[in-house]
This record gives sequence, C-alpha cells and structure tokens, in this order.
Amino acid sequence: MRIIVMGVGAVGGTIAACLALAGRDVVGVARGAQLATIRAKGLRLHSPEIDAVARFDCVSDPADIALRSDDSILLSVKTQHTPAALEQLRAAGVTDQPIFCAQNGVENERLAARIFPNVHGMAVMLPADFVSAGEVQAYGTPNCGFFDIGRFPSGSDTGDAALAEALNGTGLRAFVTDDVMARKYGKLLLNLGNGVEAAIGRGADPAPFTEVLKAEAVAVFKAAGIPWRDMGRSDPRRTDIMRIGEIAGVTRVGSSSTQSLERAAGSIETDYMNGEIALLGRLHGVPTPANAALARIAADLAQARRPPGSMSSQEFASALGL
Repeated sequence: MRIIVMGVGAVGGTIAACLALAGRDVVGVARGAQLATIRAKGLRLHSPEIDAVARFDCVSDPADIALRSDDSILLSVKTQHTPAALEQLRAAGVTDQPIFCAQNGVENERLAARIFPNVHGMAVMLPADFVSAGEVQAYGTPNCGFFDIGRFPSGSDTGDAALAEALNGTGLRAFVTDDVMARKYGKLLLNLGNGVEAAIGRGADPAPFTEVLKAEAVAVFKAAGIPWRDMGRSDPRRTDIMRIGEIAGVTRVGSSSTQSLERAAGSIETDYMNGEIALLGRLHGVPTPANAALARIAADLAQARRPPGSMSSQEFASALGL
C-alpha cells in the first residue's frame, strides 16, 4: 500500500513524516518553498518525542506520480483549496482509489463524492504547526495525533482498515468507525473557536465567544437532525492516546486559522467551519448571527493579511454583535 499525501502542511506534513520515518511507502504533493525544501533537505518533524528529518518523494502535481491500484490518497489541504486539488487528482487519472479527507469541516467529503466513488472521512485530532518551509511541529504526546476513519457517508471497509494499519505504530493512532461523519461534526464544534483565537490571539479568553458559537451550532444540528459525537475532553483518547505536550524551545502558534494569518496566506477556512453553521441555519430557519459574523470577520482579516491577535476582545465582541 502506498499513501499519497495531497497537501504537506501541518497535518499532512506530520502524517507524511511519521509514515516515512516508520518506513512506510509515502509520496507527498506540495508546492512552493515547502516542495523545494522537502526535495532538497527533507521535512523536519519536531514533537515532544521526535526530532528527526523525514525523507520521501514529493511532487508538485499528482500527475507526476505513476498511480497504482493500491494507492490511498490523503487529502489534507484547506477546504478552500479542495476543488483545485480534486481537479488535479481527476486530471492525474485517479478513478476508484480511496480518497480520505483528513481535513476540518464536513464539506470536503461532499465535494470529493461529486467526482469520485470511493470517498472516506477522517476526523483529525492532531495539534500541529506549519509556519516555516521544511518543518512541522506536532504537539501531541505520546502520539502526535489520532484519527477516526470511515466511509462517506457511513460504514467502513477494507480500505479503512488498511489505512489504519499503515498509520498505527508510526507515532499516530487510527480507529475505524462506521459513523465517521458524526465524529467530524463533533470535531466541527471544536473548530468553531479557531477563528476566535485567530482574531483575538492565544492570550485572550475565548470562552465567552466559543460558548455562543457552539450553542448556535447545537441548535442547528438538532433542527437539521444531524448526529454528532463528542470529540472534546470527555473523550478518553485525549489523555490516553494523545494529550497536548510541549516542545522544548518552541512556542505553539495555534490553530489552523491562526497559522493562516501568521503566514499571511490570504485565505482562511472559517467559511467551511463557522460558515457551515451559518449555511445550516439558513437552510433550517435557525438564527446563527455569531457564526455568520465570525466567518465574515475572519475572511476580512485574512484578505487584509492582518496578523493573529490583531483585534481586542472588546472590538471583537462588538463586531460579533455581542
């Protein structure tokens, strides 16, 4: 089994590095400075337990890979980049190889299933930073992260079992489940606070805002009849399998949204997290003013290339309508 990691950022980079360091067959798809640095020097993975450079093949386009029937494709780009990534995969000749959406939110599987028949979800619990080319920091310990894996929209198959087997024992843990989307909706609840952190910074208290955002989301889930599973601190795996640790000499940047502002990427994925709640609210007649406002705020910050923490809590509360 060969694993193609489409998007070698914080999550994809950690997965690719763990696989490569464990001797698994992996190919990365990256771009820009990240691609050039991996090709020249490899990818450094730094965690509480690991400080090593992983070497693996990396290309700019999946068309440069001679696809095999035993390939599994891990999609780990931000959701706003998913349509372009799927078009690349289609042009490269991907047909019925399994595509695993190792991404935040719940839209990626729907986008992929419009094109490909063999789509799987991955609920990702992997706290990691990617800010500088050629290096990722993963803060999970004793494992860098863990995943719930299953077919979209439900069920599981041998492809899920094979990927879990490949990931386990690499510094990662994977669990096959028949209700992966319920777990991804549970993870979505956690990710609603990503834009809060990006806006007001890691040092400010997010709780007054995240409580409102989550309350809107739960009301929407109930109205839409969407099941979700708790992926928060009550999940024993958050202590037994992976807890957040420290890396000596390294200060964590923060959530994926915070990292987007830190890199001045010009885009941010909150349209597919808080915006997902706003969409569901509009579809089911449930008011979601805080989530809708945060999606707008985060997009404005990203487009203006403002740094994380550029709003005070008072300014943010006013913009959020609280």
